[in-house]
Amino acid sequence: MILAAGRGVRMRPLTDVTPKPLLEVQGKPLMQWPIEALAAGGFTELVVNTDWLGEQIPLRFGHRHAASAISYSHEGRDFGGALETAGGIVRALPLLGDIFWVLAGDVFAPEFAFTGEAVDRFAASGRLAHLWLVPNPPHNLRGDFGISPAGLALNDAPVKHTFSTIGLYRAGLFAPPYCGIPAGNAQGAKAPLAPILRAAMEEGRVGAELYAGDWTDVGTPERLAALNQKKRPARGGP
Repeated sequence: MILAAGRGVRMRPLTDVTPKPLLEVQGKPLMQWPIEALAAGGFTELVVNTDWLGEQIPLRFGHRHAASAISYSHEGRDFGGALETAGGIVRALPLLGDIFWVLAGDVFAPEFAFTGEAVDRFAASGRLAHLWLVPNPPHNLRGDFGISPAGLALNDAPVKHTFSTIGLYRAGLFAPPYCGIPAGNAQGAKAPLAPILRAAMEEGRVGAELYAGDWTDVGTPERLAALNQKKRPARGGP
């Protein structure tokens, strides 16, 4: 599942006319990068949630992009607004399997590899979620979660890292006792993800690992401009 329902307030005025996941980084819409990375790993059945200017996303990608089949969960159309992360995931559960990836469509991680091996390890672990954390960027120096020596995500730790938004999940995380919203979220309940994850972490049911590859939360026009400038070849170069 690719999360693409955010308003992108900090990206204004760019997002006044374009949803943030469609803003271009190095010649491609932001969300095209994970679509292609997932397909490269063999994950070609995608769900995308939408809200703000959400009609632009299926107009851009349709229901198939290259090898990937795309289904949509139109939160704005169905409920008048985004359902937050957990609410959006629960809404999409009928379209998802028992184990599935979730990531934000506005995060740039071009080197991240979505692999079947990662899914197999997660399935064998019996855990409810597995998160990829990254070194803390300047806008989140306190971090979000720690990692135990056994590879468990921790609410409290002397060293915390930032949640990359990339994770593997079991549908069971979005059921009681962690989440009380019925699968399909027919009422359009809004719910954040962090409290659900933290409750499961307290029971030792969330794994984590540190990802050291290129990663950017494209949250401001300045970060977007820096990404596009970073890879631009120097004049007169080869």
